[in-house]
Amino acid sequence: MRIALDAMGGDHAPEEMIKGAFSALEQFEDIHIDLYGDQEKMTPFLKEHPRLTIHHCSEVIEGEDEPVRAIRRKKDSSMVKMAEAVKNAQADACVSAGNTGALMAAGLFVVGRIEGVERPALAPTLPTVDGKGFVMLDLGANADAKPEHLLQFAIMGSVYAEKVRGINRPRVGLLNIGTEDKKGNELTKAAFELLQDAPVNFIGNVEARDLLDGVADVVVTDGFTGNMVLKSIEGTASAIFKLLKGAFMATPLTKVSAVMMKKELKSLKGMLDYSEYGGAGLFGLKAPVIKAHGSSDANAVMNAIRQARTMVQHDVIGTIRETIEGRK
Repeated sequence: MRIALDAMGGDHAPEEMIKGAFSALEQFEDIHIDLYGDQEKMTPFLKEHPRLTIHHCSEVIEGEDEPVRAIRRKKDSSMVKMAEAVKNAQADACVSAGNTGALMAAGLFVVGRIEGVERPALAPTLPTVDGKGFVMLDLGANADAKPEHLLQFAIMGSVYAEKVRGINRPRVGLLNIGTEDKKGNELTKAAFELLQDAPVNFIGNVEARDLLDGVADVVVTDGFTGNMVLKSIEGTASAIFKLLKGAFMATPLTKVSAVMMKKELKSLKGMLDYSEYGGAGLFGLKAPVIKAHGSSDANAVMNAIRQARTMVQHDVIGTIRETIEGRK
């Protein structure tokens, strides 16, 4: 299979993107990577590989660019060319760590939506204390949502959790302010009713405080709420490690303890890093589109490519399409 990679997206592009691409090529013998970017800037990090093709692009979509305008005006950008390759069936999936809004626009206007899906959703896999993680959507593609949108998010998330994450009958929860059936605002109350009759293993309402304990395998919410939850998790994890660092550096004795626990602390940090699970999938599009974290290093890029590969292998898009069509 062929995977298109935006080499110019992300804080550490193109070096870490290219290193991640080579790591993926070494690990997966069944993929061919099409690398899109500025040839001159990429050259210092490139080496020949039989399953790597370079596509020169003269433009780059920057983080501060207005998403829709950038997609329409920067036709020769690495992100647009990557998306066009997927649209034209020259690649099976694509990965970028660039401008999130622009990637969503490229997904909508270039790759296109699955027929019947009203709103695509941004869906990363977030960490849990047992290391299994859970899929959460939407985390920012749509600030507003309707009950029908949350129903479709649940279906797409459930298919992904089963096909890609290998979870049998994944538990789908609706994020709410309480676990009681009648809790919530008009959106969650209406979505609850729809989810009860949906082709998913719906377990009811779940609360934010229980997410990292693995209360559900798939958690559904609107993009406004989901993005705030994501930022809260990121901020809390960062604050905890700052507090731990301060505590371990307080006295000579605690410094010795820090050295002795270095391996365990590194492992703990990895457990809380959702980039270890891959990128955030843009569910609802005609092909796998993966948004890697903007600060992705080579390992995170490799994981995002692995995620795209697995989605293609298990025909996640086809299963989502069939399930959505089956509800008509």
